[in-house]
Amino acid sequence: MAPTSPPRYRRAPAARRASSGVASNERLTATNAAVLLVLLAVEGFTILSIGPLLKPHVFIGMLLVPPVALKIGSTGYRFVRYYLGAPPYREKGPPHPLLRLLGPLVVVLTLAVLSTGIALLFVGAGARSSVLFLHKASFVLWFGVMALHVLGHVLETARIAPLDLYGRTRRQVSGAGLRQWSIAVSLALGVLLGLLMLPKVGPYAATFFGH
Repeated sequence: MAPTSPPRYRRAPAARRASSGVASNERLTATNAAVLLVLLAVEGFTILSIGPLLKPHVFIGMLLVPPVALKIGSTGYRFVRYYLGAPPYREKGPPHPLLRLLGPLVVVLTLAVLSTGIALLFVGAGARSSVLFLHKASFVLWFGVMALHVLGHVLETARIAPLDLYGRTRRQVSGAGLRQWSIAVSLALGVLLGLLMLPKVGPYAATFFGH
């Protein structure tokens, strides 16, 4: 009878795939985070003159929705795999305890800011003042939590996000094309959402800005 290979050799390819999956998730999350930071910076600029820049504000706000959903999906996947005890994710380890506490708050407040902003385009004139208050209040809370979140991840994001752009590091983890297409598709969907929502800006602007 031919000798059987030790179990560790049979497990090696699966272990390598699992490790690659962790790195792929990390790269997708970091690259998407870098894209979101740029979009959020532009969105923040529109707040400085919200009346004249209301259309860009709404467009970029809608553009943010799919990339935000992708970010929640990639980080949520890591969260689930880690707490379900997947060995590669356990070996990678959790974020800093403070960042783990902030994570759910970032998600909830981000959804609150986006949902109230979208609601402003659909609710009747009588309810807009209340929804606008919720939008502003959730933004203030979100900004504080998000600032801490960004500070906690900025060095990691700056280190990992460019890795799929360079030939040598791009080949180290399979699936670079799929990761980049995922982000591109999310942005394309965001552009479509933004264009679909622009006609809603007129009635809102007429109510609050008189034009």
